[in-house]
Amino acid sequence: MTPRTTPFTATHLALIGATATGKSALALAAAERLGDVEIVSMDSMQVYRGMDIGTAKATLEERARVPHHLIDVAEPSEDWNVARFQQEARAAIADIEARGKRALLVGGTGLYVQAVTDDLIFPGEDATVRAELEARVATPNGLADAYAELERADPLAASRIDAQNARRIVRALEVIAITGAPFSSFGAGIAAYDQARVVPVTMVGLTMAQPALAHRIAGRVQTMREQGLVDEVDRLADRLSRTAAQAIGYKELLAARAGTITVDDAFDQIVRRTRVFARRQRSWFRRDPRIRWVPVDESPAPLDAVLASWSS
Repeated sequence: MTPRTTPFTATHLALIGATATGKSALALAAAERLGDVEIVSMDSMQVYRGMDIGTAKATLEERARVPHHLIDVAEPSEDWNVARFQQEARAAIADIEARGKRALLVGGTGLYVQAVTDDLIFPGEDATVRAELEARVATPNGLADAYAELERADPLAASRIDAQNARRIVRALEVIAITGAPFSSFGAGIAAYDQARVVPVTMVGLTMAQPALAHRIAGRVQTMREQGLVDEVDRLADRLSRTAAQAIGYKELLAARAGTITVDDAFDQIVRRTRVFARRQRSWFRRDPRIRWVPVDESPAPLDAVLASWSS
């Protein structure tokens, strides 16, 4: 496949890493210090209006201090996907660059980051195939059977997808069914790290010792509870698309709202699922040799080290 020609000329920055490592606060500090930087969210759920607390979205005050892009661009009833995100994020970066500024891409959704910066091509959709798969997944043991099928058909894709994420599992099997190719094989390849980037970018990753990160995740979830996450989910419950309803925090509290688990159990599950998600994020990003890693702990993140990586 011939790499597509990039229209971008500036070198932008992607600040990535597991959830709760302090990316958002560091990005805001970096943008304010540099002055010519705008932030582009690389979070697959912050696109949804109203999903504020559970996605740890930048506040209105923070967005007034530094322009943020790809936040609140879709209704929670919409089924957002990575192909749409790729198109809109690149358009936002092009607009930032055209105004003589640089983009700071921030987030922990590895596929979304790579979809924007690298030459990944996403296959089409087949509503009939997807509906059949969704019906299968909705049956007793259907989700487990579908995940087992994905493990047999595409072990690499299965290793990167949460076994409880019905939407991603269905999408992977849909692509395999309509193309006959592994879901993990599209574009220049998720693991083809030597390819030329579509968006020139320096990638800096924040890393934290696992016990410290686990503690921060628990504290973050507790803060979300205190800020009113239960009420937020109640307000949105009847408006959430199948995609939005899979978001960490929302899926568990929807189950509590339906009476299948208690609210306390839901928050315990949110902590556990977030920790599993953080491990998957680390595994995803650790495979990419282009990332420059900056270790952080409970102290403020090392802004100078991140900025030095961008300028070097």
